[in-house]
Amino acid sequence: MSKLAIKGGRPEAEGLRKLIPPWPPLNDDIRLSLIKALDGRRWCRLYPGSLCERFEEEFARFHDAKYGVAVANGTVALELAFKTLGVSYGEEVIVPAVTFIATASAVTEVGGIPIFADIDPETAAISPESLKATVEERIDEGGRVKGVTVVHYGGYPADLDAILKIAGDYGLFVVEDCAHAHGSEWRGRKVGAIGDMGCFSFQESKSMTAGEGGIVITNRDDLIDRARLIHNIGRVLGKPGYIHYILSSNYRMTELQAAILLEALKIYPEQLKLKHEVGEYLASKLSRIGGVDPLRRDPRITMRGYYYYVIRYDPREFEGLPKDRFIEALRAEGVPASVGYGMPLYRQPAFARERLMETVPGELVERMPRYEDMYLHGAESFCASEVTLPHQVLLAGRDGADLIVAAIEKIKENVYELL
Repeated sequence: MSKLAIKGGRPEAEGLRKLIPPWPPLNDDIRLSLIKALDGRRWCRLYPGSLCERFEEEFARFHDAKYGVAVANGTVALELAFKTLGVSYGEEVIVPAVTFIATASAVTEVGGIPIFADIDPETAAISPESLKATVEERIDEGGRVKGVTVVHYGGYPADLDAILKIAGDYGLFVVEDCAHAHGSEWRGRKVGAIGDMGCFSFQESKSMTAGEGGIVITNRDDLIDRARLIHNIGRVLGKPGYIHYILSSNYRMTELQAAILLEALKIYPEQLKLKHEVGEYLASKLSRIGGVDPLRRDPRITMRGYYYYVIRYDPREFEGLPKDRFIEALRAEGVPASVGYGMPLYRQPAFARERLMETVPGELVERMPRYEDMYLHGAESFCASEVTLPHQVLLAGRDGADLIVAAIEKIKENVYELL
């Protein structure tokens, strides 16, 4: 029986890192595209036929949407969506309790109030049951619920059938936070424009990247002109440069980012297909081990554009081994495991009352829930069990997946060494 690497043995997955391609992806086409944009000396998109326009069109087409608005990052993509959909001061947007903080902080940035709903710990997505209950509770308490943001966590689409039904019943908009979900599909249709608007990030760790950047997509003809106006400081492209039709900010992406993303989009479909196939293969292998279950399989998810590969760790299957010790052992074996965001958002220091008073108008804070007093069972359960692998490990193919499985099996077989 092999000795665990954390105890001085040979790492079971020591070859994994060699199988993972360098990140971010960089090829000659990306280099040439960027050099061409640099040499062109038009680094801002304010000209007809810009690289940003081309990227908006091509990414929207890839994601089954009519329109796209390229922006500086994924956080302002959410802010742009909320502004376009008319979130006004004191209105509430329901968000899942487990996500990156921008999903909620973007609401406060436009003067709204984030209201946390629970997640399903088997999918990491917002629970339709909790969503409905939260909407009804807020209505009963006189809250002004405007919409809901769903997060396709780790690239796993939320239950859009149920969510759209609830949103329709209560007259709410649906924003899809797709920062983790480039290329993910629900019933054969790519996420993002299934709801009213979808927001993506191109930060360096994301499945498609230009270091930073983002995009908002939609199929709604009635929203696109307003989104473009807001994103460009209230200016209309093609009209005199210093005529501003509304007061707004600058959300624009640069031409240099668009130059990279146009080429990244060409290679992404192949990466997407590989990660989906390897993800399914890894899920089938992990399910046989016990105590390291993947997210629940759902046949309505027809493609998964991973950001995290999520494993739900059960210490009872590992003789009570704490999760942090399991992760430490897994990393020693050569598998780059981590814990996602680590806690529900309502536990973040930023949501403590005294911290909110530093950044949010006092009147608005008084109308907010006492976040630090919250406890949502699904969110707590999920965060206690979540172990994540970065999406890049899936690009190592089935050989890489086999090494991950072998490392976990080795830990389980030798768990007594860690107790």
